[in-house]
Amino acid sequence: MNIIEVKNLTKDYGSGRGVFDVSFSVNTGEVFGFLGPNGAGKSTTIRHLMGFSKPDSGETCLFGKPTFEKYSEILSRVGYIPGEIALPTGLTGAEFIRMMQDMQGIHNDERLARMLDMFKVDNRMLRGETKRMSLGEKRKLAVVVAFMHDPEVLILDEPTSGLDPVMQNNFIEFIREEKRCGKTILLSSHIFSEVDATCDRIAIIKDGKIVSEFVADDLKHASLKYYEIKFMSTKDAADFIKKSERVASLQILKNGDDTLYLSIEDKDMNSTISLLSEYEIKKFSNRRESLEDYFMKFYKEEKDFGGALS
Repeated sequence: MNIIEVKNLTKDYGSGRGVFDVSFSVNTGEVFGFLGPNGAGKSTTIRHLMGFSKPDSGETCLFGKPTFEKYSEILSRVGYIPGEIALPTGLTGAEFIRMMQDMQGIHNDERLARMLDMFKVDNRMLRGETKRMSLGEKRKLAVVVAFMHDPEVLILDEPTSGLDPVMQNNFIEFIREEKRCGKTILLSSHIFSEVDATCDRIAIIKDGKIVSEFVADDLKHASLKYYEIKFMSTKDAADFIKKSERVASLQILKNGDDTLYLSIEDKDMNSTISLLSEYEIKKFSNRRESLEDYFMKFYKEEKDFGGALS
């Protein structure tokens, strides 16, 4: 069953800003990665999915219900971490937690205690005023609040932004645990390692449009491989580039004088080895196509990725 559905969502803010005919769905127990740089449309999509904004056209649904019209009916079943944390002023950390428990209608003190311990929210933070908290402290508090009522669905917008590396690792392990428990999770991020470590399927968004959607394991087992080859001389490397046209799938990705970075399909590996046998080689190494490699195909012409390489 599709727990999360985005159907032909369009919100046009003008000047090319917004999201345009975005569609995807997330099945029960699935972790879906929504990958793109800052400004690509991830947060706009999520705000509509949470029912905070009304689409120009299209629809967003949770549990089969349109979120803009039925927001109050789904709140207690969803854990949400916003991309930008803006906690209410005039409250301590503990008071904010109690306020959110009342709004969610669920007081699970055992679960709350576990969350506070896992994300190192100590008594000092709980007694402190939200307006005096650092970005990392606010983010940890937001994580605790999103998970403390043990929701069925998690909608996470850049959830580890502002967290230190230890807390980022704790978060990834927790998402894996929630996945094992059958939770349905939408993870919006620009951090490749975070998406790669947790997601079953991934969509890439660019300029407000979905440009690719794929099963994560398909990428990990793809036949396209990447190689670094260091020749004895720049002349040999240049000669190899000329002759590389003989191999159908071989692409030169980067020319570093005597060192070339290239990609080849498995089916053309024997032809490539035969061609390389004409030269003396100093170094030959390979790796599979990473999520970052695949992502950068869609952004390779951009000069500024707005945090896409974080």
